[in-house]
Amino acid sequence: MKIVVALDAFKGSMTAQRACAATAAVLCRERPAWSVVSCPMADGGEGTAAAMAAAAGGELVPTSEVCGPLPEMRVDAVYAWLPAQRLAVVEMAQASGLPLLPVEKRNPLRTTTLGTGQLLRSALARNPARLLLGLGGSATVDGGMGAARAFGWRFLDSSGADLPLGGGALERLARILPPESPESLPRVEALCDVQNPLCGPNGAVAVFAPQKGATPEMLVRLEAGLQRLAEVVRRDLGLEVATMPGAGAAGGFGAGAVAFFRARLVSGVRTVATACGLHRLLRGADWVITGEGCFDEQSLHGKVVSGVRDAAVAAGVKVAVLAGRVRLPEDSRLAAGFDAAVALAPAAVSEETAAAEAGRRLDLAVCRLIEQTLDPAIRH
Repeated sequence: MKIVVALDAFKGSMTAQRACAATAAVLCRERPAWSVVSCPMADGGEGTAAAMAAAAGGELVPTSEVCGPLPEMRVDAVYAWLPAQRLAVVEMAQASGLPLLPVEKRNPLRTTTLGTGQLLRSALARNPARLLLGLGGSATVDGGMGAARAFGWRFLDSSGADLPLGGGALERLARILPPESPESLPRVEALCDVQNPLCGPNGAVAVFAPQKGATPEMLVRLEAGLQRLAEVVRRDLGLEVATMPGAGAAGGFGAGAVAFFRARLVSGVRTVATACGLHRLLRGADWVITGEGCFDEQSLHGKVVSGVRDAAVAAGVKVAVLAGRVRLPEDSRLAAGFDAAVALAPAAVSEETAAAEAGRRLDLAVCRLIEQTLDPAIRH
């Protein structure tokens, strides 16, 4: 039996590297005759820089005191530098990520991508030939305005004053001015696996803002702000971003990456899978074990588990999922091409308890997967 372990991070409890290592260790301990290969995964969100650096012999470069999700915050962040490819990998979760904020401080009217822009500037000091920007795990709905301001872009209200940071200011946007001395940027690719447009019922605000702390009243203002941003970008920059697939990623940063950094939106999970050699590792495998914190309907649309599933199906490999929570009905799971799924914690266990006990629960879940699915698969 050959098994490839390709897990995403379990948000708030385990990195992808730790989750894969722990899973592989249990498999090797319980079934030492099996061949087990570890391939930590990411999709542009948390852990992308680390996964890319580990896969390609790169390094994580620390950057101190960039702006955090709130304007008054300062955080230490890293980006990945892959010297052989002259490739820099910046994930916005490092500076503008939701996990950086306690629940009571999550407010997308105030959160900003400024720190991500500062991290991008730091990475440009390496003179990369190519730059990957991971759009995942954001606490923001500012359309990338904060990141653009780090490069000299100005966003003015009707009186000609600069808007304050935060998504709540966009509804007052009257004019966008490009940098007076534009910097020469390398090829920028924004890692984005959602197809949501910027605005509307399937847009950045309606679909993602509630999980970032937006109240119903905030949703109205944030939606008006992104609509206004699209209008001014169309008028001042000649770009149509409102209905662009992926524009709604990361609180509209998908649109901002295209408008202010001339980025191309590409699949995050496919980019990471290629860099990590997932397709090569799947050759001759019997099973791939993937997973994330919560396995639900959203997992089927551009998340790590769906990307791993696609690669596995192409290679004729069966797919098992380990997740903190499994909220996808069995018939939907099977129809989507997932052969097995095991939850680390039952529904009755609180999120806090599940996170605190994630290591022990992962160990037990892997043992259940072996006994209930992998061993029977060999016998049949």
